[in-house]
Amino acid sequence: MSLFSLIIEVICFLASLALFFQASLPRYLKTFPFFLLLTIIIEIIGDLLVKRKIDSIPMYNIFTTFEFIFYLYILRRIIYNVRVKKLIVLLMAIYPVLVLINMLFFQENTFHTNTYSLGCLLIVGACIYYFYEIFQTTHSVNLVKEPAFWICSGLLFFYTCSFPLVGLWNHLYGLPRIILLNLNAVLQILNILLYSLFSIAFLCRVRFRKIRTVL
Repeated sequence: MSLFSLIIEVICFLASLALFFQASLPRYLKTFPFFLLLTIIIEIIGDLLVKRKIDSIPMYNIFTTFEFIFYLYILRRIIYNVRVKKLIVLLMAIYPVLVLINMLFFQENTFHTNTYSLGCLLIVGACIYYFYEIFQTTHSVNLVKEPAFWICSGLLFFYTCSFPLVGLWNHLYGLPRIILLNLNAVLQILNILLYSLFSIAFLCRVRFRKIRTVL
C-alpha cells in the first residue's frame, strides 16, 4: 500500500462521515465509515508486518473474505429483486466456507487467489444485475444523485480490472521486478479510483451553498 493510496482511503473515510449528517439516506450507507476505518487499520498493520518481515497473508485472507461479504451485503440492499436478494444471502453464507476449504486443502500458507477470483466474479455479477435493473426501471432516476450508482460503478470497474491481476498473483512472482512494480502500480490506480467513486457516492446528495460576494 502506497502512502498516496492510504491518503485517498483516509479522505474517503472522512467523506463517509458526512453520511451521518444527511437525512433520508439508506441505512446500509452508514455502515461504510466503520468498514473504511477497519480497512485503514488493516492496511497500516499490513505495512508494519511487512516492514518487520512478518507474514501478513493470513490477515489479508481473512480481511478480503470479510470485504467480499460486506460488499455482497451492500449489493443485496441495493438490488430490488427478492429472488436475487435471497441468492446473495445464500452466497454470503457459502462463500466463507469455500474460502476455508480452499485455505485448508488447496492454498495453504498463501494468498487465496482461487476464492478471491470467485469473489470478484460474484461482485461483478451482482453489479451487472444492478445496472440491468436500472435499465429496466419504468421511472427516471437521477444517477448523479444516486449513491448506489457510484458504489456499483466503483466495484464493477475495480473487480473487473483487478480480477486477472490478483487472481494470478501467486503465479507472477517469477516475473522481473519492473513488471511486478508496474502491476502493483495498476492495482494502486484501481484502488484510488474505487475510493474516489465511493467518496462521490457519500457526497453526491450533499447540498453546497453558493457564497455570493458583494461588490
